[in-house]
Amino acid sequence: MWHDTFRTSVSSLRGNWLRSALTSLGVIIGIAAVIVMVSVGQGTQNEIDKMVSGLGANRLDINSGGGRSGGVRFGSGSRMTLTQSDARAIREQIPEVAYVNASLRGGSQVVYAENNWSTSWQGIEADYFAINNWAVASGSGFEDNDYRSGNKVVLIGETLRRELFGESNAIGESLRIGKTPFQVVGVLESKGQGGFGQDQDDVLLVPLETARRRLSSNNSLPGGVQQITLGVARAEDLPYVQEQVEVLLRQLHKIQPGAEDDFSVRNIAEIIATRTETTRIMSLLLGAVASISLLVGGIGIMNIMLVSVTERIREIGLRMAVGAGPKEIQRQFLMEAMLISVGGGLIGIALGIGFSLLTEQIGALPVALNWKVISLAAICSMATGLFFGIYPARKASQLDPIEALRHQG
Repeated sequence: MWHDTFRTSVSSLRGNWLRSALTSLGVIIGIAAVIVMVSVGQGTQNEIDKMVSGLGANRLDINSGGGRSGGVRFGSGSRMTLTQSDARAIREQIPEVAYVNASLRGGSQVVYAENNWSTSWQGIEADYFAINNWAVASGSGFEDNDYRSGNKVVLIGETLRRELFGESNAIGESLRIGKTPFQVVGVLESKGQGGFGQDQDDVLLVPLETARRRLSSNNSLPGGVQQITLGVARAEDLPYVQEQVEVLLRQLHKIQPGAEDDFSVRNIAEIIATRTETTRIMSLLLGAVASISLLVGGIGIMNIMLVSVTERIREIGLRMAVGAGPKEIQRQFLMEAMLISVGGGLIGIALGIGFSLLTEQIGALPVALNWKVISLAAICSMATGLFFGIYPARKASQLDPIEALRHQG
């Protein structure tokens, strides 16, 4: 029975193949648009997840240089207000903090033999590597004595190693930062491009005390640092730790109630959560916009099927006259709507996958194909044909056979 209905429906659609193809366009475009939009949204989400792993989710960044002086407002980092003593106090008085790193930053020309490269440097403490989940790929890290004595040793990123030393082994070689010679003791493992597009391997690390003595020109505050970074073992402790850090620093800096802080605390987890939520909402919005095409396609199917019923009233009357019941008539028109919708859905899935891959190659947008979404798109195409085909099928099945036979087509 179903086989006969299927064969009859295919024969009917083939007789009006151009109209059937045009009717399925709405479903094709809708399914393809849903797949492309959701794939781009998922790819963007994956890029954010990658950025999270690079930044470290369980951390707080405390930046120096807020507040006012003499009526002048200072932006973050414009003046040094944090010290290593602040970092030690945080380590000693807030037990939820697992790692603390105070740092200085700057930029300089780095020279090795006839090669030179402009890069950024950071003066760091031992916990820097644990907070940033970064390891040394070759050579060795800094020794405890390097941090205490301010020895002229450096760790370099892979980009800096390649630009200065080419294929040579950089370990043990001497380079100059500005006019000061330093010995390379290790090369950091490659991290590639960061979440904000920066080259994370174009970096040079030195002990904090070395940076203060040899590289930093801002020594107005004894023991001053530009940033303190904290690592927290449990993400759920971050809000509490942030609150405690702000209270402690206000006490240490003798900031009166109501006065503006001379530091700023940035919760990486909050930034990540905001970005993730924004991306999720955008993905839903894109999917909703694309779904409108599917709705329009479904309405198109219903309209064409209604036209088909009107055109084939006499045919319906003849079939009823030779014994076809209302259920058989309804089943045939519903099958035709399903074939148009499912056929368009399969073509839309193929086009959606193709355009997604093309978007990634040509448009340089992050794309992640989700087979669950593709399967859902196939189900939606079937549901579209079923939903929008019911009314025309019911209308065809409710025709009076005698009136249908009298109809002049």
